[in-house]
Amino acid sequence: MTGIEAFLEVLAAAGVTHIFGNPGTTELPLNAALTHDARFRYIFGVQEIPVIAMADGYAQASGQVGVANVHVTCGLGNSMGMLYNAHIEGTPLFLTAGQQDRRLRFSEPVLHGDVVRLAEPLTKWAYEVQRVQDVPQAVRRAVQTALAPPRGPVFLALPMDLQMEEAAGLDCSPPSIPDGRIRPSLEGLRSAAQLLLQARHPVILAGSRVAESDACAELAALAECLGAPVFAEGTPAHGRLPMATDHPQYRGILRYFAPEVSNTLQDHDVVLAVGLELFKLYIYREPAAPLPRHVRLIHLDNVPWEIGKNHSPEIGLIGDPKCGLAELLELLRKGQTGTHATRAAERRKTLADQRRQERQKLSAEIDEQRPALPMTPLVFMEALAGVLPEDVAVVEEAVTTHLNVFERLGVLKDPKGFFAHRGWALGWGMGCALGVKLAWPDRPMLAVIGDGAALYGIQALWSAAHHQIPVTFVIANNSEYRILKVCGDVLDMPELREPRCPGMNLTGPDVDFVGLARALGVEAHRVMEPQELSDRARAGLASASPVLLDAKIAR
Repeated sequence: MTGIEAFLEVLAAAGVTHIFGNPGTTELPLNAALTHDARFRYIFGVQEIPVIAMADGYAQASGQVGVANVHVTCGLGNSMGMLYNAHIEGTPLFLTAGQQDRRLRFSEPVLHGDVVRLAEPLTKWAYEVQRVQDVPQAVRRAVQTALAPPRGPVFLALPMDLQMEEAAGLDCSPPSIPDGRIRPSLEGLRSAAQLLLQARHPVILAGSRVAESDACAELAALAECLGAPVFAEGTPAHGRLPMATDHPQYRGILRYFAPEVSNTLQDHDVVLAVGLELFKLYIYREPAAPLPRHVRLIHLDNVPWEIGKNHSPEIGLIGDPKCGLAELLELLRKGQTGTHATRAAERRKTLADQRRQERQKLSAEIDEQRPALPMTPLVFMEALAGVLPEDVAVVEEAVTTHLNVFERLGVLKDPKGFFAHRGWALGWGMGCALGVKLAWPDRPMLAVIGDGAALYGIQALWSAAHHQIPVTFVIANNSEYRILKVCGDVLDMPELREPRCPGMNLTGPDVDFVGLARALGVEAHRVMEPQELSDRARAGLASASPVLLDAKIAR
């Protein structure tokens, strides 16, 4: 057995069925071995950004390791932005690259580089295998490390000659994945339940790890028991949804900046934070600490680093969110008196009334803007919201356009079906959507992508056409980097909104996304009106082929 055959044997034993790749010379043994190996589907990308993003989306949706293979130093260099995203997300991504023949290394051959040092800052473990006998154990260790909580990316480099070297008696048994559902201490949970029952105005802050630990139902039940509002992480960290968006106690996301976060939490006395970073801020603004001083904090997470990283909790609970929330809920129900239940019911009614009023206000605002052309962002998003199937999966990389409209209108019924940008290395969304669709082939797939972000990962369209992956891509085309202008407003830099300010506008020439998509083999249409957008999006979501809609929206 050769080294690369041993690599594939262990992956197959681990249940891996997809390998995402863009090969170079040092990866050719892998592609040769895959030629007659029906156990794997090789998803071909023509640039590393969409390749890594596809593996990322596949891993997030499936919950299993996503395997990607890129070319040695240059290919890994092109992968770094997407590897950063996976690092921030905690995605179980298994990134591999070839390496130059060990017999050439001393002479510093073409494309040689220290790929392990390049990958180390953004991975849980990075290693270059030096003996063919170590290949099976290295693959097992990589898979186990990627999937063990806290999850995250890993990297292996495989020298070209090692991939072709033969050895006998290699142990290609599957990796052993430990059960990561660690229970928080019972003493800590009892203290947390007591503090929450004492609270007059409790609030829950919930992050992506709630969905990733399959704890959305437990979170909703606990919120109902307390009558507490639930806020998701703010935009810079808002990757997955903690609960269904039509739940009357779901209050949407925390805002970008410290003053707004502080104002949101000011009227609450106890905060239960679950599976999130406190807080992932964007631009410095006072107060430096957005958590009001009077607030008593309980923090439950399976990432110990996050507990007390920025804000020391009164009660810190290290453990799996699903286990922790279920046991905390049981303690709350046992300790809840009639007075507690009455107060919780009053809070639930108030929150439901607030949510109803907010939806009415949003709908009225959209109706007022509906006649305007180009479409406003609100009208654009509402046109899509009206045609989403209940089982839709959504990938969002349009930071200043989406305005959380899907969430505010309550159209996302399955919280695990939403994927938003967390690392903010652009170009992620289009490839991620392909990976999610490959993991969930029976679910309709919508990707809402900003025009600026799309240009970083547009090569994903070729893979969509090549493999006939039916994703509906909708480009929110305002011909500008609007996020930079918004930041300029915060930083008191009005010059950024002047037409002559460099680097802000995607004009002169305008980008022809329809032409780009068709050149890469994807059906595409330019859309100017909301009704046409709805009609074409509905058709795209029902199609067996990929389609791109270039929607003109107002600046």
